[in-house]
Amino acid sequence: MEERYELAKERVLEITEESKGLHIYGPFFESSAKYIKGLLEIHEDIKGNGPIGDHTIEELRERNIFLYGNIFTKELSEQKGIKSDIDTYDRSFLNPDYAYEKMGEAGKYLCVLYAEIRGMIPFVFECDIEEIVIRLELFLEIYGYIKNACEDGEEIPSETLKEILYYYVYDYTEDESLRIIKKQLSRDNGFANRIIEECDLKDVRTLYAFGEYVGENEEKTFEAIADLDEDTIDLMSATFTEGFKRGFVVSKKDLSKKKTVNVRYRLGFERVVRKSVQQFEAMGLSSIIYRAGYDIFSRSGIYKAGYYGGLANPQFDEDHKEDMSLLLDGQLVTRRVEGIKAAYESLKKEADEWAGPACMEIFGEDSFAPAECVHAPRFGKDKQSLITDFRKRTSKITNEYIKREERSFTIIAWPIPAIGNYEKILKEIIKVNTLPVEKYQSIQQVIIDTLDKSDHIHLKGVNGNKTNLVVKLAKLNDPDKETKYENCLADVNIPLGEVFTSPVLKGTNGVLHVKEVFLNDLKFKNIELNIEDGKIKDYTCTNYEDEKKNREFIEENLLFHHPTLPMGEAAIGTNTYAYALAKRFDIFNKLPILIAEKMGPHFAFGDTCYSNEESVKVYNPDGKEMIAKENGEPYTYCHTDITIPYDELGLLEAVSANDESFPIIENGRFVLEGCEELNVPLEGI
Repeated sequence: MEERYELAKERVLEITEESKGLHIYGPFFESSAKYIKGLLEIHEDIKGNGPIGDHTIEELRERNIFLYGNIFTKELSEQKGIKSDIDTYDRSFLNPDYAYEKMGEAGKYLCVLYAEIRGMIPFVFECDIEEIVIRLELFLEIYGYIKNACEDGEEIPSETLKEILYYYVYDYTEDESLRIIKKQLSRDNGFANRIIEECDLKDVRTLYAFGEYVGENEEKTFEAIADLDEDTIDLMSATFTEGFKRGFVVSKKDLSKKKTVNVRYRLGFERVVRKSVQQFEAMGLSSIIYRAGYDIFSRSGIYKAGYYGGLANPQFDEDHKEDMSLLLDGQLVTRRVEGIKAAYESLKKEADEWAGPACMEIFGEDSFAPAECVHAPRFGKDKQSLITDFRKRTSKITNEYIKREERSFTIIAWPIPAIGNYEKILKEIIKVNTLPVEKYQSIQQVIIDTLDKSDHIHLKGVNGNKTNLVVKLAKLNDPDKETKYENCLADVNIPLGEVFTSPVLKGTNGVLHVKEVFLNDLKFKNIELNIEDGKIKDYTCTNYEDEKKNREFIEENLLFHHPTLPMGEAAIGTNTYAYALAKRFDIFNKLPILIAEKMGPHFAFGDTCYSNEESVKVYNPDGKEMIAKENGEPYTYCHTDITIPYDELGLLEAVSANDESFPIIENGRFVLEGCEELNVPLEGI
C-alpha cells in the first residue's frame, strides 16, 4: 500500500503542470491536482507530527481554509479576508452547475469525482493510507483516460466516465460497507475518542485536530463551554446520559446486556462529551464516537449522523447528497445490500452489544433554504423505486442484527453562540431540558384521559394558518387497562412535553398547513398538505416561485421519493415554557424540531414511533398499556414531524363518537380543566 501511495503521489505532482494542455478539462485537473497535492502535504505533516503538532492557531486556521475554502460562499470568503487564489463555490468545480457550464455532460461526473477527492479529508487526518490510495487511483484512472483521449483528438463520452465511477463504487462497496459499519459499532481506531479523552479541552487548537470545518461558531462554542463551571457540565451531561438510561427503564429493556453506545455531536461540546463518556463508562458502556459521512458511500446531505464540524457551505452538502443517483442501477443496489449484509454478519457480536445512539443536536445558526442547482444529481422519479428498494432492504438487515426491541436512544439539543444572548439562552435551555417530570406527568395524564374518551380530534388554524384537520383515533377494547396515547417524559426524547399516538388512517382527513417550519434542517415556507384517509394526497409550499420546484422540494425532502406517505404520529406538545422562551428571545426560526415539536400539536409522516417493535408492550406511568402503535401501512423507513405552533392554532378539540366536544386548546391557550398551569409561562407574551 505504501508503494501504491508513493507512485500515486508522484504521478499527481506531475499532473499539476501537464494538465494545462487538456482543452476544457485542463482547469479541472489543474485545480483538483493542486488540491490533492495540498492534502498529501497535510497528510505527511500529520503522519510525522500529529494532527495539530506545534502549529499556532493562525496556522491551523489557514490549513482549515485550504481544506474547505473551495466550497466557501463569497460572503464567507470575504468575512475571513481570503485573498488567495482559492475558488469559492460559485466558481468551483465542486459546484455541479459550474462544472456542467465548463465541461458539459462530462462535468457531472468530474464534479462527483472532485467531491470524492474531498472525501479524503478524514483519511488524511486519521492516516488511513488505504482509503487515500483508492481515491488517488480513481483520480489517476479518470485523468489517464481523458489525457489519452485528448491526445488522440477523441471526444470524451460521459458514459465512459460513468462506467469508471460505477466500477469504483461496485468494486469497493463491500470493503467500504465493512469500514463504515465497523466504525459505527466498535471503537475501531478510536480517533475522536483519543482527542476528546486526552487533549487539552481549554486549548481551542484541539478543535483543529479532527479535520472538520472549524468556523467562528465552533471556536466560540468551544470557548464558551470551556468557561462553564464543572457543576454545569455535570448537569448537562447527566441529563443526556440519564435520559439514555431511562429509555431502557421505561421500555423495560435490559441495558446490562449492552457494551457500547454511540455518541453523536457537533464540534465545540468536547467537555460535555468527555464527561458523558465517563458517565456512560460508569453504566458499563464504552462510547463509540465516529465521524459523519464524507464520501459517496456515506454522505447524506446536511443531516449528519456521527460527529461533525461546522457546515462550511450547506449548499455543497445539499448539491452532493444524491451523487449516487448518477450511478445507481439494480445490480449496484444488490451489490451494496450484499455488502451491508456481509458487514453485519462479520460484526454480529458488536451489533448485539450496541445499545443505540446518544445524540447531541445544536441550534442557533441562521436558517438554510437551499438554492436551486439545476445539475445537482437527484434520484428523481426514474430511480425512485431503486432508492426505495435499497432503503427498505438495508433497513431490514439493520433491524435483523440490531433489534429495535433491545436497543434505545436519546436526543438532546443545545444552543450555540450564533443564536445571540448565548449565556442567557443556554441557561434557559438547561432549564427546559430539566423540567420536573412529576408535574408534567400528571398534567399530560389529564389530556390523555380526555383523549381516551374520544373518537377523533379536530384542529383549526388561526392567524393565517389554513389547517382544518380531523384525526381519527384508535378504539379501546378495555378502557380500564388500555390507552390511546403515550405519556412522553424526559427519556429518549429530551425535553419532555408531549402526548402522542398512531392515528387511524381511514377517517383522517383535511388540510395541514404551517406558515414556516424546519424539517430535517431545511426551511419550508407555507407547507400545505391535503390529507385523505390518513395519507398525503396533494402538497405544495412557497419556497420557489415555480410550483413544479415547490412540489419537487417536498417530494425530495418530505416524501423522500415515495408517491405518498401515511400519517404515522399525531401528538400534542405541552412545553409552553419552551414556547415562551422562544417568544421572549425571538428564536422560533432557530429551534430544532426536537424542541419545536413540544410547542404545539405535531404530526409525523412516514412510519409510526413504534415501527419494528409493535409487539413490545408499552405502559404509561398509570399502568395502562398503549395500544395505538401501528397504522396498517408497510414501512416507509422515514418519519418527519410537522408542528403547528400555538399562535397558529385556533382550536384543538377532542370529539366523542356522539359528537360531544372537549376543547383542549383555544387560540393558543390550554382550556382543558387541570391544564391551567401550562398557561403560566405564556402570561405576558
